[in-house]
Amino acid sequence: MVKKLTVISGKGGTGKTTFTSSFVALAENAVIADCDVDAADMHLILQPEISETYDFYGLDVASIDRELCTGCGTCISSCKFAAIGPELVVDTYKCEGCGVCEYICPMDAVSMLAKKAGEYYCSNTRFGPLVHAKLGVGEEASGKLVSDVRHRASELAEQNSKDMILIDGPPGTGCAVIAAITGTDMVLVVTEPTKSGIHDLERVVQVAKHFRIPVAVCINKCDINEQISESINDYCEDNGIPVLGMLPYDDVVIEAMVAGKTVVEYSDGKISEDIRSVWDEIMNVLFRQEKKDLVKLVQ
Repeated sequence: MVKKLTVISGKGGTGKTTFTSSFVALAENAVIADCDVDAADMHLILQPEISETYDFYGLDVASIDRELCTGCGTCISSCKFAAIGPELVVDTYKCEGCGVCEYICPMDAVSMLAKKAGEYYCSNTRFGPLVHAKLGVGEEASGKLVSDVRHRASELAEQNSKDMILIDGPPGTGCAVIAAITGTDMVLVVTEPTKSGIHDLERVVQVAKHFRIPVAVCINKCDINEQISESINDYCEDNGIPVLGMLPYDDVVIEAMVAGKTVVEYSDGKISEDIRSVWDEIMNVLFRQEKKDLVKLVQ
């Protein structure tokens, strides 16, 4: 059975993609899914060669047939999002696709049309297949695009006899995060010792536990504020959440990113050893002691 690990963070900039990319380098038989569709950046490190491109259609938007329209203005007054201007032109960035204008138009002059909102891709990398996406600027339905990325990744895993899907999830707690973690075997939350880091960690842990998904934590840049790192440790201990690693700040991470490499490719130093240790802990939970440890992680 294919195991699915999602790496997320309560806020951006904690080092989530840094960890996930290194996990990709350490994994032996995995499909990679970059589900941070609003700001995908895994491709900057993995330098993929795109083999397949798919159009993504999000919310439908209204379209007015000017030949049928009599200019009665009913659609303008009924639109709660002010998406239809006085000249009966639809602003596709304001339109929420609710369909009220189509429903109330007495002349059937309004129809809801599918609008391309982005693309997703299947690519080849030096570590195996990657599914990634690009959501258009200002577009909605990022959760739906995440689901499409995950679905294609699952198909590739089955077709290529992979035993794992590594998912680089989006930050925050919104629909895209829920789509990225739903049905996964484990969630790793990467956090940092800052006020916003611990606040958002608590929120994203609540989301994971709501869906009864096993969750573990890794504290990145733990030495930038040792007091808050200790507070995070205390929070995790009080809530039965294992801390799989505490990694200090290291300039090697930046150097690796600039070189377009994962940290474990770029260096054999302490930071790489720490990341490998976290990876070994994850493998131990997912593949070696899964029944006992996964039950503990959801209690």
